[in-house]
Amino acid sequence: MGSQTENLLTVIDVGSAKTCVIVAEVNDYALRYRGHGISDSRGLRKSVITDLDKAVDSIKKAVEEAENMAQAPVEHAVVGVAGSHVRGVNSHGGITLGSRSREISRDDVRLAVEKARSISMPEDREVLHLLPQEFILDGQGGVRDPAGLMGRKLEVRVHIVTGGATATQNVVSAVNRAGIHVDDTVFEALACADSVLQTDERELGVCLVDIGAGSTDLIVYYEGVVIHTGAIPIGGDHFTNDVGVGFRTPLPDAESIKKMFGCAIVTRIPEGNEIEVPSVGDRPSRLMQQRELGEILEPRARELMELLRDHLRQAGIFDLLGAGFVITGGGSRLVGLLEVAEDILRRQIRQGYPVPIAKLPSELLEPEFGTAIGMVLYGHRSRQARLNLDRGLGAKIKALFARQGV
Repeated sequence: MGSQTENLLTVIDVGSAKTCVIVAEVNDYALRYRGHGISDSRGLRKSVITDLDKAVDSIKKAVEEAENMAQAPVEHAVVGVAGSHVRGVNSHGGITLGSRSREISRDDVRLAVEKARSISMPEDREVLHLLPQEFILDGQGGVRDPAGLMGRKLEVRVHIVTGGATATQNVVSAVNRAGIHVDDTVFEALACADSVLQTDERELGVCLVDIGAGSTDLIVYYEGVVIHTGAIPIGGDHFTNDVGVGFRTPLPDAESIKKMFGCAIVTRIPEGNEIEVPSVGDRPSRLMQQRELGEILEPRARELMELLRDHLRQAGIFDLLGAGFVITGGGSRLVGLLEVAEDILRRQIRQGYPVPIAKLPSELLEPEFGTAIGMVLYGHRSRQARLNLDRGLGAKIKALFARQGV
C-alpha cells in the first residue's frame, strides 16, 4: 500500500458551496484520474471557515467518497486557499556581485530572491507563493535563468501572494482534523490558471476571474508571468441571498431558482413567463414573474463586473489585458453573465473550462471544477519541480518558474 499511495496525488478544494476531493495517479510523468468525492460545504462563509467541526465533517464525507472510488486511502493532500483575505504585491530586490564580472551561482540567485522577498508585512499575513517574474543582469532584463551567466549585479522582480495567516491555518487545521496531512497550500486562482488558461493568453495579458460561492478570485498574467493577484468579496452566494430576500424564499430554494431560471439580462427574459416560488414556513408556493428574478440578478451582476473593472484600473493593469478575461467557477454559469461582463469590461470574454486529464469523467469538465483540476496539475508540476532540484543549477531556477506555469 505504501508504494501505491506514493504514486497518488490528492487535492482538496474546500469551497463555500462544495468541498471537492480529486485523487490522481502519477506514472512516468503522466497523470491519470482515480476518483473524486463531493460534499456540500458546511461551516464556511465567504471562503473562510466559521465552524471548524462542520467543515471537518464536510471534508471527511468528500474524502471517504473519493477513497471509495479510487480504492486507495487518502493520507496526504494539496489544499486550496481562496477568499478576500488573499492579496498580492510586486517586489524588487537584488545583490551586487563585485566590481568585476563573475559567474552567478545558485546561492547568488537565492540571495537575490530573498532580497526581493524581504518586504514588511503585518504579523497576521503569511506568504503563500513567491513567483519570479524576471531576472535583471547588469541592467538587462528578461533573463529567466541567470545561473552560470557572467555579471556584476543581479536583480529580480517577483510577485508575492499573501494570505491571512488565521484564515489559511484554519483550512489546514480542518484538513488535518479530517485525518489528512497537508503537503502544500495553493492560491486557488493560481491553480485554476493551470487548467483553463492558454499560453498565448498569458503572453498577451489576461485576467482569470474565478467566481466561487463566497468570493471572486483574480489572477493576471502579462508576458507569461503573474503580475497581479487579488479577490473581490462577491460570489455566487450573494446572488442567491439577493433572490432569497427579494422573493422571500428559503436559501436552498433560492439557489435552485437561480440555477434553473436565472438570467443576468432582464430584456432576454420573455414577458409573461412565470415561475413557482416556494414560500417560507408552511405558506403555499406562489407564481412570480421570471423577469422579477432578472431584475434582482442583473444589478448584482453589473456590480460585480464594475468592481472587477475598478479593481484592475486602480492596480494600473486594466490596459494590459490584450487577451481580455477568462471567467470560470460555478458562479460563471449564470445565463447572461458573460454578456454583462463584455458590456462593462469592453474586452474579449470567454468562459473557462478545465482541460481534461486521462480517465477524467465528463461531468468534471465544467467551470465549477476548474480549480480542483488545476490543483491536480499544479500539484503534479510542483512534484516534478522538486524532483528537478537534483538535476543541475538550471533546473533549480526553472523549478521556480514551473510553479507558476511559465
